[in-house]
Amino acid sequence: MSDAHKQGVIQYYDTHPINEEQILVKLRARGDDLNALTQDQLKDFDQDHYGGVQAVEELARLARIGVQHHIIDVCSGMGGPARWLAHTTGCRVTGLDFTLSRVEAARRLTQMTKLDRRVDFVHGDATQMPLPAQQYDVAISQEAWLHIPDKAAVIGECARVLKPGGVLAFTDVVVRNPLSAHEQDRMAHGQRAPDMATVERYRDLLARGYTIESVEDLSKQWTNILIARLAMYRSLRDTTVAKFGEARYEEWDSVYSLFVGLFEAGRLGGVRIVARTEAA
Repeated sequence: MSDAHKQGVIQYYDTHPINEEQILVKLRARGDDLNALTQDQLKDFDQDHYGGVQAVEELARLARIGVQHHIIDVCSGMGGPARWLAHTTGCRVTGLDFTLSRVEAARRLTQMTKLDRRVDFVHGDATQMPLPAQQYDVAISQEAWLHIPDKAAVIGECARVLKPGGVLAFTDVVVRNPLSAHEQDRMAHGQRAPDMATVERYRDLLARGYTIESVEDLSKQWTNILIARLAMYRSLRDTTVAKFGEARYEEWDSVYSLFVGLFEAGRLGGVRIVARTEAA
């Protein structure tokens, strides 16, 4: 991953409408006591992926996550899925993300919910994980690898850090029908998604070291979710402008509108894949 692209992704999430400050404002407005915050309260605002805690629970079901497991959440953001897994299953979770502001926010929110004994976060690159080999039972990730051009590297790193027979369960945005040159450029520079995969490409990459257990098309479900998310982002206009400026809001709204439109047109879609590494 080039330094320029990496910095672009970091800036994308440093100026994201969903952020730690916005989450805390929502909690206070609802009347929650931040000194006695629970993950059941936080879950309404900290799941920055498609489908909320139900999507996390489905990955947990498919991967058969239990209290005995140690999970690696690849590209963990502010840690919502990691906390929810630990809260609901009792497992240990390590989150990995290269956007430092997200890692720091994840650590603070985890401390606030008193889950930091079971959940920790590492600042690092998913294509070069600063983690030991064969450490984790399950790797999860949600809608993050569209930002990673080198899909083979992140899939290979997941295989390296998983124990023999470990499970990889992830969701991602995929290309269903070719994009125009203009659309590719807008996704690359606005959405920081320069090389989105197809389902077939993921199948080919996973054939090297994994056995695929399931592939599910989430395109229709995600299209409805994204339409609602665009409306939600627009409802945050005032706070986004106050924090990041009018230009950033307009830029975000323009590229996200295109992103949602590509889903509506059937050009982009979603997939959930579960695969297992080779047993020892």
